[in-house]
Amino acid sequence: MYNKILLPIDLNHKQSWSKALPTALNFCQTYNASLHVITVLPDFGMPLVGGFFPKEYADQAKKTMTDNLRAFVKEHVPKDVKVQRIVADGKAYEAILRVAKKIDVDLIIMASHKRKRLEDYLLGTNALRVVQQSKRSVMIVR
Repeated sequence: MYNKILLPIDLNHKQSWSKALPTALNFCQTYNASLHVITVLPDFGMPLVGGFFPKEYADQAKKTMTDNLRAFVKEHVPKDVKVQRIVADGKAYEAILRVAKKIDVDLIIMASHKRKRLEDYLLGTNALRVVQQSKRSVMIVR
């Protein structure tokens, strides 16, 4: 039923994956699907924001995020699950939708949680936008 499952996570917020990851792993093992874990680096190239950072900052941030995602997958994803790590950049929901289309996923599994802080509000907004704009099935885990 499912061949490719996309799991968007924020490495800095455990609530973005603590419930969604076990669900995604269950689906992967049940359907022998591959797991595609994506994390999104904010776009520092925007003229207003990018001018405050050295040119090499974005490259270093992406390398650090790639290393952190590799460690996350090694720690949390069983070896019997085929997994791809993806570090994208830009607005979170746009990057998720772009990658979902590019790799032709069957299902996006992502977390939603109570909006306690500004970051939580933004994560909730991204989940809502993915649900509204995705042409793929989306499962929101609470």
